[in-house]
Amino acid sequence: MLPFRDAERTLEECLDSVLSQLGPSFEVVAVDDGSQDRSSELVARRGHYDPRLRLMQPGKVGLVQALNHGLHHCRSSLVARMDADDRMFPGRLSQQYSYFLEHRDVDLVACQVVLFADEAPGEGFQEYIRWQNNCLTPEEIAAEIYWESPLAHPSVMFRRERVAALGGYREGAFPEDYELWLRMHQAGCRMTKLPTPLLAWRDGPTRLTRTDPRYARDAFDRLRAEYLARDPRLQQGRALIIWGAGRRTRRRAELLLRQGFQVAAWIDVDPNKLGGRHAGAEVMAPHRLAEWTERPLVLVYVTSRGARESIAPLLESMGYRRGADYFMVG
Repeated sequence: MLPFRDAERTLEECLDSVLSQLGPSFEVVAVDDGSQDRSSELVARRGHYDPRLRLMQPGKVGLVQALNHGLHHCRSSLVARMDADDRMFPGRLSQQYSYFLEHRDVDLVACQVVLFADEAPGEGFQEYIRWQNNCLTPEEIAAEIYWESPLAHPSVMFRRERVAALGGYREGAFPEDYELWLRMHQAGCRMTKLPTPLLAWRDGPTRLTRTDPRYARDAFDRLRAEYLARDPRLQQGRALIIWGAGRRTRRRAELLLRQGFQVAAWIDVDPNKLGGRHAGAEVMAPHRLAEWTERPLVLVYVTSRGARESIAPLLESMGYRRGADYFMVG
């Protein structure tokens, strides 16, 4: 499934990489979201010679509706996503397809990605790709789902009926792909990732993640808080502790607390904050987590570089389990 708009510059290269895939038979459902350039002509011309390529033209409906239009017209039980400015590596479709045949309990299979760009990507985005490429198993994806989007959207293949049963893609002031992963996670879907780079993922100044307010930091924060509030692990009656007592962390955590949650304590390493109180709860040093006779649930909201790498080992040394007793919140 390939939505596009005004993608003439990159679409030919993208289609070359898709149509050269070997293995199981497939079709390309290319959805033109109101292009003003020659993108649709390019697809129509190639489709004349290659019947695997189907052009859909619902008009300028927006990305989410273009995705749902394509999903509705896909005839296969498995749907692979692709974007018009990316490239598939040989074997992507066959490897993901084979994985589904061998793992009937899995609903979505992604792959690792290789980043490429006209200009050198920033260090922060490169670090995100490193993290994402190391988030592989269903257990790791489930444990890390509130940190960041663990899947590159154009790298996934999923069971069409499972996604359709959940309502497809949703329109709103949030990133449509991350919202779908969160919804699938809470519905009990198993999502995994092949430990092989099978997609070249383009980064550039015109990407929607850089230009569309649906992908702004505040949109991610609100979406995470919405799904955190419904997470079964927060419904168990366990004391809730938030790691991070700085102003920025408290502002993000407030999105969750507004939905009826109370914090039992705040954790911080700044000696100037220890002993203070926020939202009726004390700010404590990390070692005091060992004092709790009934293990609380810890949400780590600290996002400064290197914090995860020091906080996780400390929690685990006290017996806290990632994904069960603590998880990171981006």
